[in-house]
Amino acid sequence: MARQVKIFSGTGSRYLAEQIANCYGAPLGDANVVRFSDGEFSPSFDESVRGCDVFLIQSTFAPSDNLFELLLLIDAAKRASAHYITAVIPYFGFARSDRKDKPRVAIASKLVANLLTTAGVTRIMTMDLHAPQIQGFFDVPVDHLDASSIFVPYIKSLDLPNMMICAPDMGGVHRARSYASYFSVDMAIIDKHRKRANEIESMHIIGDVTGRDVVLVDDIVDTAGTLTKAASLLIDNGAASVRAFCTHPVLSGKAYERIQESKLTEIVVCDTIPLRQQCSKIKQLPTAALFAKCIQRVYAYESISSLFVKA
Repeated sequence: MARQVKIFSGTGSRYLAEQIANCYGAPLGDANVVRFSDGEFSPSFDESVRGCDVFLIQSTFAPSDNLFELLLLIDAAKRASAHYITAVIPYFGFARSDRKDKPRVAIASKLVANLLTTAGVTRIMTMDLHAPQIQGFFDVPVDHLDASSIFVPYIKSLDLPNMMICAPDMGGVHRARSYASYFSVDMAIIDKHRKRANEIESMHIIGDVTGRDVVLVDDIVDTAGTLTKAASLLIDNGAASVRAFCTHPVLSGKAYERIQESKLTEIVVCDTIPLRQQCSKIKQLPTAALFAKCIQRVYAYESISSLFVKA
C-alpha cells in the first residue's frame, strides 16, 4: 500500500502552509494547539498519521514559541507512529549563531539542530541558511533550497541595462558571486566593520559602481541598517540604482521606516516570514510552489537538484 502524504502547519506559518498544500494538491491536515492561561501550549493531531509521511511546516522566527511548537509537533507525530517526519522550516531561526566567535558564547544553530533530531525528525527542508555549513550540524538529511530560483526570474524581468551584483558584506561574497556568474556581470563588495551587533562603524566599497544598476543579495534583512546604509553609499559613489534581494524578511525594530526612507529602489523578499506591515518599497515573492515541488520529489525519492538555478 502506498504511503500517504500529510501536510500540517504550526500556527506561525499557516499562511504559507495553506499555499504549499494547495500547490501540492492535498488538503492541509487538521492539527490543534491548546493554549493554557499561563502561556503553556500543547499541539496535537486531530487525525491519524500512523504510517504516513508527515510534513510539518513552521518557520522558527520570533517568538521562540514557534520553534518549541514545531518540536512538540514532531514529538506528537513520532508518538503517533508516523512513518517519516520532515520538518519544513522555510526560515531557520537562530542560524546567525553558528560558531564560537568569542569566548563563552552558545552555538545556537547547533543546539537547535540537536533539539530537532532529539524530538524525532527524520529530514529537514529549509531555504537559504545563514551559513550553508549548518547542514553539517544535523545527523539527518537536509534539503537546502535556494531562493535564487525565485529571484533570478524576477531579476531577468527587470532587464537592467548595466547590472552589477553586490555583496553587502564579506560573508555574502559566495552568494553574490554565484549570481554574478549566472548573469555574467561584474561584482562589488561592501566591506563593513561592526562595533557591536546591529550597529555598523564603517563601510567601504570594493569595486567601481559608477553608472551601474546595483543588485544587493543577502539571506536575511533584519533591522535593514546594513542595506539602507549600503544603498546610500552606492548611490553616493555613482550607482544609477540600487535594489536588494533578501530571502528572509525578519524586519525588526525600525526596519520598515528605514527601507521606506532609503535610497533603495525596492527590496524583494520571500514569504518565509510574514510581513508585519505594508511598505511600498517591499515586494514579497511566493515560495509555496518551490516547497511543494520539493515535497513531491522527497516523497518519490527523486532528485531535487533540478530545482536549483545553476550558473
